[in-house]
Amino acid sequence: MARAVEVARTLASPVVSLTGVGQSDLEVRGAGDTLTVTLSEAERTATDDRTMQQSVEIVRRRVDEVGTREPTIQRQGEDRVLIQVPGIGSAEELKALIGTTARLTFHPVINRTTDAGASPGLGNVLLPAADEPGVFYVLEQSPVVSGEELVDAKPDFDQNGRPAVSFRFNPTGARKFGNYTAENIGQLFAIVLDDEVISAPQIKSHIAGGSGIITGSFTVEESTNLAVLLRAGALPAEMTFLEERTVGPELGQDSIDAGRIASMVGLAAVVGLVVASYGLFGLFASVALIFNVAMIFGLLSVIGGTLTLPGIAGIVLTIGMAVDANVLVFERIREELKTAKGPARAIELGYEKAMSAIIDANLTTFIVASILFFVGAGPVRGFAVTLAIGIVTSVFTALFVTRVMVAVWFHWRRPKTIIV
Repeated sequence: MARAVEVARTLASPVVSLTGVGQSDLEVRGAGDTLTVTLSEAERTATDDRTMQQSVEIVRRRVDEVGTREPTIQRQGEDRVLIQVPGIGSAEELKALIGTTARLTFHPVINRTTDAGASPGLGNVLLPAADEPGVFYVLEQSPVVSGEELVDAKPDFDQNGRPAVSFRFNPTGARKFGNYTAENIGQLFAIVLDDEVISAPQIKSHIAGGSGIITGSFTVEESTNLAVLLRAGALPAEMTFLEERTVGPELGQDSIDAGRIASMVGLAAVVGLVVASYGLFGLFASVALIFNVAMIFGLLSVIGGTLTLPGIAGIVLTIGMAVDANVLVFERIREELKTAKGPARAIELGYEKAMSAIIDANLTTFIVASILFFVGAGPVRGFAVTLAIGIVTSVFTALFVTRVMVAVWFHWRRPKTIIV
């Protein structure tokens, strides 16, 4: 027995944590003819800590994938997480998003049965079908490939136009997936999500490239949420909801209202200054500016963004940047008019020669916004997203929207001279 204990202890590894320095991850005890091997207290503590850290990060990716919601996700004690998310539809929607483990695996199918008590056999597992009540699948317990090897998942539609989720594996997963499909053409292949078979299609050909599609009885919303869950990754442990509260927006509404007032005052001041400086062309720029702000709100709505104070700051900054682009164009038109060119030619050259300067200036700002998004967190990412969207819409409105308005006006009035 002493020899067995000695050999078992050689299998132990050091605990990887600050609190477990110098300790082993296994406890080995021998009593009589019984050898007991368990995780040490230090390893259990380190494992729990890693599980909590991973859970917090996965929840953060699920509820704030874009980076505009600015949630509060904090660890409390040893096994609790506080989650506060502004601007979400309901508590039930949030619970559905973060309460699903989303553990995805792909298994070979051994048999299909309606007997819930069927014995799967050694090395196999019996799992129910998600879309077919009373139907069970006997699967090999070891998956061919798992969701940990996914690099992308997005909502899609199958060949019949029904909601589905398309996915793509990393090189390792793609190789496993491709090899298995090449060797098992004609066999059933089960797609398992949280211990339920959501689909068991027949392998019709070798699937190279490591991509595929998950079909099932999904709605568009369910396929979108499933794609988010798969991209964020599976939770290492199931979460139990202990308490939930819904708080109205009164606490932060004053700040949001103040930010809106500041934005409106800034917009009005900019419009007044531009119209006073450039006359009718300033009016065109003002209309484009309003269109620009509307586009920003529309795009934020599309990506599910929440209007926060950093987001408002990004919008205010965008207003100034959008006007700056129009100023470059109008000043260039003025310079061309001074060289005795006709108004039509001056307008054309003004937009052409100002384009490179506008694109270069906004490109550098866009690069900075990208760095803020990938390096920053919380409010910084929210500001970066709004700023990046504003840069794109500003360039579009300055170079295309105002140009269309000027062209329509010039074609309609055909003035001999213009004043910019």
